[in-house]
Amino acid sequence: MPRLECLSLIEQLKLSTMYKHFDEVVTEGIKRKRSTLDILHRLLTIEQTERNIRSIEYRINQAKFPQHKSLADFDFKNTPLNKPAITLFMDNDFIENKRNIIFVGGPGTGKTHLATAIGINAATMGKKVRFWNVLDLVNKLELDKEMQKYKLSNQLIKHDLIILDELGYLPFSQKGGALLFHLISQLHEHVSIIMTTNLVFSE
Repeated sequence: MPRLECLSLIEQLKLSTMYKHFDEVVTEGIKRKRSTLDILHRLLTIEQTERNIRSIEYRINQAKFPQHKSLADFDFKNTPLNKPAITLFMDNDFIENKRNIIFVGGPGTGKTHLATAIGINAATMGKKVRFWNVLDLVNKLELDKEMQKYKLSNQLIKHDLIILDELGYLPFSQKGGALLFHLISQLHEHVSIIMTTNLVFSE
């Protein structure tokens, strides 16, 4: 098949990365006497790799993380946290089993960093994640209630992991608290939750 016909078909199929690298891969393949199947495999692999990268970037962007954090960036030397125990969360088993995580501690102890790192790792591994500051979430729940819209809970229950950050740092109304509790009860056993808070369990 002539080169231009191949490129036209590739373009119609929206294989943009394959289209971009077609001449480079084919020329290199012919030069090294690669088989037709080998050349085709290389083109498909390039396309798949780029799509995976774009998919990861999309999921991380949709999660609305406040900043990009990784476990490698976390300083375990100045914390009582057990690194191997935290590292276990990176295999996403807790998400598969619909389990939850609560990080409790004062300001500056790294709760948000760890929650974000676990969330970004989950998104990278194909999970649908959403990060919320608790006060922002409560405000949205109250606004939806006033406008008689109940789409948020239906949207969140389709996620694999919800991160609720900074519970207890700023006060919200009793009505807001009731709406938050109702949302969490709806998500329970359907979606994994990571919560960060400065409140002890008795509060």
